[in-house]
Amino acid sequence: MLDSPSLRAAPATAAGKAELDRPFSLYLDLVRIAAACAVVMAHFSYFRIFDDAQIARIADLGREAVIAFFVLSGFVIAYSAEQRNRTLRDYVRARCARLYSVVLPLLLLAFALAACADSFGVPVGGAYQLRKPWLYIPFHLLFLGELWGFVESPPWLLPYWSLNYEAWYYVLFGVLCYLKGRLRLLALAVFALMGPKLWLLLPLWLSGAWLYHWQKTHGFPLGAARAGWLLSLVLLGLWTWYYPEPGLRKVAQSLWPFPGLRMGSADRVLADYAVGLLVLMNFACARHAGFDLLGRAARPIRRVSAHTFTLYLSHSLVICAWQALVTFRRGDPAVLLGLALAIVLVAAALQPLTEALQRLLRR
Repeated sequence: MLDSPSLRAAPATAAGKAELDRPFSLYLDLVRIAAACAVVMAHFSYFRIFDDAQIARIADLGREAVIAFFVLSGFVIAYSAEQRNRTLRDYVRARCARLYSVVLPLLLLAFALAACADSFGVPVGGAYQLRKPWLYIPFHLLFLGELWGFVESPPWLLPYWSLNYEAWYYVLFGVLCYLKGRLRLLALAVFALMGPKLWLLLPLWLSGAWLYHWQKTHGFPLGAARAGWLLSLVLLGLWTWYYPEPGLRKVAQSLWPFPGLRMGSADRVLADYAVGLLVLMNFACARHAGFDLLGRAARPIRRVSAHTFTLYLSHSLVICAWQALVTFRRGDPAVLLGLALAIVLVAAALQPLTEALQRLLRR
């Protein structure tokens, strides 16, 4: 989710296959777009924008989309570390610029808008944070909200929880990938600081990094790749239809060995692992499925994909502001269309700012 810039095709390896060819990089961009839209749709249900009948009919794939983002993020970071960011300095600059170019303006905007709503008597979740912005803004800028016993997200920025995972996975990967000798022991300190919740979902992120290296030397015949890709989608559909996640969540909670700590966003870990395997299967097969036709739509795919991180983080801010300012009837098609349009327009309006800020931060 955080690495929306287009992935350029890498040169061919000795085996004759590019490590990240253009059709596959476009496919990953499409996955990023679809996952961002799935999260938005899920939050239409979460925030009760859909009516009850719509919520019952429309599949909620928000969590599955976040797991796809985790796997994709690990894949992209492994690729960029090998192909683009050859030094620790380059890696830190790239990751910080990408994160803070979107996080910083949206975090400040969320605090400002939520504080305005709170001053007019509008109920704001996490309003206690508005009383101490000098504490909570730096807290969130350091992505501390899911470490150990913390379960904190900024007001009106519900998707922020996943950034609290990914940012620390970036730190751990950077230590392991770029430091040498005894300095790599710092990874133990980072791992300890992360805490149990982040430990649980770390294998999902690392699986993406593993897939990047695995697919350089392994592959599938065209027919098998297309069949496996289609099967992964069928299995995901069956997963959505039968939805075993609630039962798996109870099992995970019963096995949680830290009674004094809340599982919070990690309580779906067993279901997340199952979905992560489907995502790995999908990506591994798509890599060799020959989606060459995507090249004909490369420009719009790249352009829309570049907005996904901004869309992912900003849409809940738009939804919460909409609920605070507008009286509407749940499920009304005009309301759904108007809100969707507002979300798209805000993301598009913010994109030039985030791109300019990213260039500034890189310097």
